[in-house]
Amino acid sequence: MNVLSLPHGDLPLPAFLPDGTQGVVRSVDAQDLRGCGIQAVQMNVFHLLQRPGSTTIQALGGLHRMSGWFGPIFTDSGGFQVYSLIRQKPKSGTITDRGATFYLEGSERKFNLTPEKSIQLQLSYGADVIICLDDCTHPDDPLATQAQSVARTVKWAKRCRAEFDRLVQEKKLVGQTRPRLIAVVQGGNSQELRQQCAGQLLEIGFDGYGYGGWPLDSQGNLLLEMLTLTRELIPQEFTLHALGVGHPANVLACGRVGYNLFDSTMPTRDARHGRLWCFTVDPAQPLNGDWFHFLYINDDKLIKRNEPLSPHCDCHTCQHYTIGYLHHLFKINDTLYPRLATIHNLRFMMQLMANLRPQG
Repeated sequence: MNVLSLPHGDLPLPAFLPDGTQGVVRSVDAQDLRGCGIQAVQMNVFHLLQRPGSTTIQALGGLHRMSGWFGPIFTDSGGFQVYSLIRQKPKSGTITDRGATFYLEGSERKFNLTPEKSIQLQLSYGADVIICLDDCTHPDDPLATQAQSVARTVKWAKRCRAEFDRLVQEKKLVGQTRPRLIAVVQGGNSQELRQQCAGQLLEIGFDGYGYGGWPLDSQGNLLLEMLTLTRELIPQEFTLHALGVGHPANVLACGRVGYNLFDSTMPTRDARHGRLWCFTVDPAQPLNGDWFHFLYINDDKLIKRNEPLSPHCDCHTCQHYTIGYLHHLFKINDTLYPRLATIHNLRFMMQLMANLRPQG
């Protein structure tokens, strides 16, 4: 599959989706995103239901109108964020077969997120691609925990499918107006559980699938063997989303084994914090060896560098500004810096996506 047709436009694959978790890709607007070549973004139910809140999103016309972004929007279910919250602070909530209940720091309000509620919210936001609520785990979790996660993820996926179908029929969303529904394959670092989860989800039937769970081991290495297995388990006619994979080397590795959707906060977060991504070779050529490097804009050695961030980048930032000027903006903490840095890192990701697409 080379193109994913969605209600708000066609999305060439593979595609990288910057995370605008709270309805905005930090530091840039929709016009900036289009200038970078971005064609879809990803937002997150866990964050959106808190701020600005579901009733506010609907009052402002849904995510597209609210954000001024009229290309495709993917919405994540919030499962990973709930898992992360409760893993870090066990007293903040619980996850049961019914769903997740959690409290947020500084708030006495209790949030309930069930598979049905997640689907209802995502559809009400006007998302093009909706992701099923799943029960996330860490690769180091015990096998019994992974098995429970798979059983719960499949049960939740069935409930998500049923609620999605009910609402799509009720709203008369057919053909090009119908959003797509993605299920998430869990199983931790167990081949058997990954196979079980993928097989049961394929039996239910979805428009696409995602790799669920933390994609790195405890040393920060990409779990490429498990990612490759999951791609082999999902027929090629379905999209497969490497959820949360954003490091350039990891994106390239996943793209080469057949993943065609990626999202991460890493490029934009790195940009704001002073780590800029630069090709060391022409991105139109095969990428091997040390094909990119990180440039740390805070380095005082850069103060008088009178050239763009990368000779291989055609972004707005590289066309108009020098390394030395970006260093200056960062040092004085001017709000122009995060915008220009974010534009550059996002354009880097778009050039990487172009490299991964079939040539000719």
